[in-house]
Amino acid sequence: MKLYDGYCLVFCIMSSFLGFSQGNDQEQAVQQTVDTFFEAFHKGDTTLLRSVLHKDVIFQTIYKNKQGVDILRHDDVAKWVQAIANKPEGQKWTEKLLDYSIKIDANMANAWIPYEFYLNDEFSHCGVNSFQMINDVGRWKVIYLVDTRRRATCRE
Repeated sequence: MKLYDGYCLVFCIMSSFLGFSQGNDQEQAVQQTVDTFFEAFHKGDTTLLRSVLHKDVIFQTIYKNKQGVDILRHDDVAKWVQAIANKPEGQKWTEKLLDYSIKIDANMANAWIPYEFYLNDEFSHCGVNSFQMINDVGRWKVIYLVDTRRRATCRE
């Protein structure tokens, strides 16, 4: 092996580690955005919540109604944020995040997060949160959040 080939090999190996490190840093930044979202949700801190939402964010929920029909509900983000701000005193909302699966391509990210939701420490429902994000001037912001909600088959 020539000396030049050895330098190329070392350069390629170092580049792959740096690329992995940068990708890992971005995944951590995406996860931190999700964690901040839920910190704000649990505290009722709408200022902190808005800090991770893009100005054009969309919220939706997918569930089955009592007749078993699949429903896609569009949520009014402003009303949802207002509900967080006006949560009844003494009412406790807890969303336990069970896992993070994060995918990133350039300035777009997806975080797939199974969860369990508890109202006043009583199990309410489970599902998955799917966050779509944009890297907005170096900060990940939520542009789209859709979740599923169900009571059956939660702990399988």
